[in-house]
Amino acid sequence: MKNKNLKLGVKREIGKVNWTALFTLYIKEVKRFTSVFLQTITAPMVTTLLFVIVFSIAIDRNAGFRQVPFITFLVPGLIMMSVIQNSFANASSAFMTAKVQGSIVDLLMAPLGPIEILIAHTLASVTRGLCVFTASFLLLWILGIIDFPKNIFWMMLYLIQGGITLAIIGLLAGIWAQKFDQLSIISNFVIQPLAFLSGTFYSIERLPESLKILAYCNPFFYAIDGLRFSFIGLSDASPILGSAVLLCCNFALSIFAWYILKTGYRLRS
Repeated sequence: MKNKNLKLGVKREIGKVNWTALFTLYIKEVKRFTSVFLQTITAPMVTTLLFVIVFSIAIDRNAGFRQVPFITFLVPGLIMMSVIQNSFANASSAFMTAKVQGSIVDLLMAPLGPIEILIAHTLASVTRGLCVFTASFLLLWILGIIDFPKNIFWMMLYLIQGGITLAIIGLLAGIWAQKFDQLSIISNFVIQPLAFLSGTFYSIERLPESLKILAYCNPFFYAIDGLRFSFIGLSDASPILGSAVLLCCNFALSIFAWYILKTGYRLRS
């Protein structure tokens, strides 16, 4: 009877959450991106530094935002943009690579439910985002470009919430895409435009009223604006409002991602 159950794919009861399997999958995903740290951590750090150098040369030193120097205003947004892009890339590439290589079968046959898969991949992607933040911050701090944040609580809250948002979006994109070209379309025509138009390089106070409405509908804006608030104490939107918006987005995205994983959409075919 035992062999018959295994052939039929009947899973043994482990409990509401298989914490051992969840932690194992998390470690696997962390090792996957740390094994190529030059690409996943060092490269984003260098890109952020290059952005800072270019803008330092190209922008008038007297330019700023509410008496704050422009570079001081710019750097937190650049770091957060790098964090969310890498959180997205980690989750999306994990599923896309597994489907292309055929190793997605191993994930589906393991004693893992949709909740374990969702949490493990999300935490791994957030971990990569935090690693990118730490590397970028330390480099810019050593060079004297950025100071320590004024509010550690808001900094960590927005780093985690922003990372979760993009991790789940990346997970959904990786499940939906059937080849790397489709994944590139989402990255190049959805993620990057939303990141660049989220107030990273400017204050939305300069936008016309009609465009401000669009900016307030962009969850990337709240992540970037919130991290900037933690560093310079100034923001375009209330940090409480931004955190609430990201919390609602993460809740809705989590429910949707859990349902997609439960149904096996584009994973079991």
